[in-house]
Amino acid sequence: MRDSIRIVRRGRIVEIDEVGPTETLLDYLRLRERATGTKEGCNEGDCGACTVVIGEWQGGRVRYRPVNSCIQFLGAMDGKEIVTVEDLAWPDGRLHPVQQALVDAHGSQCGFCTPGVVMSLFALYHREGRDGPPPREEIVTALAGNLCRCTGYRPIVEAALAALDGPPADRFVEAMGQTAGLLQFLADGQDVFLGSNSAFFAAPASLTALSQLTMKHPEATLLAGGTDVGLKITKRMSPISQVIHVGRVAALRQIEDVGDALILGAGVTYEDAAPAFAALDPDLGELVRRLGSRQVRAVGTIGGNIANGSPIGDMPPALIALGATLELAHGEDGRALPLEDYFIAYGKQDRQPGEFVAGLLVPKLMPNQVFRAYKVSKRFDQDISAVMGAFRFTIEDGVIVEARVAFGGMAATPKRARAAEARLSGAEPARAATWGAAIEALVEDFAPMSDMRASAAYRMETAKALLAKALVECAGAPSSRTRVVGRREAPEAEVA
Repeated sequence: MRDSIRIVRRGRIVEIDEVGPTETLLDYLRLRERATGTKEGCNEGDCGACTVVIGEWQGGRVRYRPVNSCIQFLGAMDGKEIVTVEDLAWPDGRLHPVQQALVDAHGSQCGFCTPGVVMSLFALYHREGRDGPPPREEIVTALAGNLCRCTGYRPIVEAALAALDGPPADRFVEAMGQTAGLLQFLADGQDVFLGSNSAFFAAPASLTALSQLTMKHPEATLLAGGTDVGLKITKRMSPISQVIHVGRVAALRQIEDVGDALILGAGVTYEDAAPAFAALDPDLGELVRRLGSRQVRAVGTIGGNIANGSPIGDMPPALIALGATLELAHGEDGRALPLEDYFIAYGKQDRQPGEFVAGLLVPKLMPNQVFRAYKVSKRFDQDISAVMGAFRFTIEDGVIVEARVAFGGMAATPKRARAAEARLSGAEPARAATWGAAIEALVEDFAPMSDMRASAAYRMETAKALLAKALVECAGAPSSRTRVVGRREAPEAEVA
């Protein structure tokens, strides 16, 4: 067991043996290193001013990803390279291609957001497989987590198109062999424990070590991507003295295709899960693309989103509609339960002290099944849902024989619409008169609340509209009539 963390900074290994349980990467950079190019803006992972890039050895290469340093715990950086805006230029003062392009395109005005913008574009510059300019839509998606009040984004996007016109060619490419060697050296498989039994940051490297720690310290806070736990520190000022980071457990980051289902470890990030989900169904891929920003998706995990039990998390309704099964681990024991049964009440989940979310089994769609998922939010990108609806219909000879309907934002937990499901049995998507009762049955399933995101009345009317929309699309209506984005190439009218 190691009592320090080790990171790569500017081509060398830095070992840190004094790490507070909840010390953030941003505080380390600004207060310890005095690397003040990285800014603190919202301090909740929303504005992107604090964006830095982390490098990891994955899949036989160095992989660069943007993260919000304000909500990333320093201890979770063990074994990674940290790249900040100060690191990009060559030693002789030549600017990085991204920086120079922003200068040439006048892509900075007040400048506060600029370091974060630069780092998001730096990560896109090193995106795996890129050898030329990406589509404009990909650039816009990469910048969705960087808020700028001055430029209107046009010169920033133009700078990105100019900087990315060709394969990567910067000082990081030149040093890639050295960086890869350092990161491989740091992947030692050792457990990390800093502090005492009363106050510590721990990062076990195996499932066995993780199980032992959670049993010994059942009150400890489990940390995955930090996109939720980080806010407890930066916004709620919650005192957290014991932290167990699960991100170094390789078994929790695996995705396995077992033919009729996907098995995902609880530590799989949204970014890593995105291709598999998109292959399962286009709506699922589009849902992941709109979940948070790239900085959030790079570290936020599927298991973490489930474990925190938020009633407005985007993934649980979709996974419930698909019939997902949750795996929980408790010491040497484990159990499985339908995902919808995990959520008991607001802030309460079916998880015992010392037990943790280990994985998820997601069934693939059968040939006679149709899936739809829709997210409604005030802001299109990087916003929390007002209503999230997900639907899976099993159809035989044009008739629904089984329906799974789940919503987020409509109750104290992600929840199935059992009354509506019952009334959909025997309905025909092509005949609206057969499913009108199911639409109205939603008032039996939900009594939504009003809050800053939507009124109760709006939520109910939106839920009804989303269910009707799913049925209309399944009946064969072209998605060009029902969608602004996420249009599907072919209708599902032929499903029988």
